[in-house]
Amino acid sequence: MVERESLAARAGWAVRSWWLIAGMWARSMLTYRTSFLLGLAANVLITFLDFAVLILMFRHTRQLAGWTLAETGFLYGTSSVALGGANLLVGSVSGLGERVRSGTLDTMLIRPAPALAQLAAERFSLRRLGRLVQAFVVLGWSLTALDLRWTWDRVLMVPGLLLCGVVIFCAVLVGCSCVQFWWGDAAELQNSVTYGGATLLQYPPTVFAKEIVAGTVFGVPLAFVNWLPALYVLDRPDPLGLPVAFEFAAPVVAVLCVLAAGLAWRTGLRAYRSTGS
Repeated sequence: MVERESLAARAGWAVRSWWLIAGMWARSMLTYRTSFLLGLAANVLITFLDFAVLILMFRHTRQLAGWTLAETGFLYGTSSVALGGANLLVGSVSGLGERVRSGTLDTMLIRPAPALAQLAAERFSLRRLGRLVQAFVVLGWSLTALDLRWTWDRVLMVPGLLLCGVVIFCAVLVGCSCVQFWWGDAAELQNSVTYGGATLLQYPPTVFAKEIVAGTVFGVPLAFVNWLPALYVLDRPDPLGLPVAFEFAAPVVAVLCVLAAGLAWRTGLRAYRSTGS
């Protein structure tokens, strides 16, 4: 019981530490409100260009690998919300490599707050909300445009897959960043998995070879962010022929990803030796 309370207390302190540090950065940014609003608007417009590519594509075809624009918009919206939420919460962990190379990670380790919470909240930027705003707009449009019979289980599946998607991407961001404990300049590797994976999930799985789809199920489990749950919501057949249980496994996969990311972080910290300066 004591151990559980201690674990809960540490988790609560980590969340509070993140909140306090992120709030500090947010207040400093809101000091220049005009600059913030212009940056936010620019972020929304820039991220909308991704969806504009899909719109232009569907001007020349009615379906993409058997999927309509509304269905593809659902994939785009859910993928972008998941990545946008994770990027807002822990996107700053990509700066771990620079702190490891310069030895400034030591500063975080001696502070009375969890190092991971400090790193995730460092230089917290409200401009990242632009991606989320644009993603929710596209997702809202797709939900109204889909020709579906909305049963209660499908309705509940949508917020569930969004929450699990954010958690999975958070874990992937942290896990990939931990590679930088040993490989100091691996930010591009992280970007290829996270941003590249999110772009992959914006398109129907039937567009890609089955080997690629299988890699997102049994390798880096990004298919559980939206592909597999979306098959149930949209009443689509599984291109891999997996058991139906896989379409409901996102919560379990999210927990496993968090545990794996936590293990990677602890292992990396134990291997960290500073710069010696």
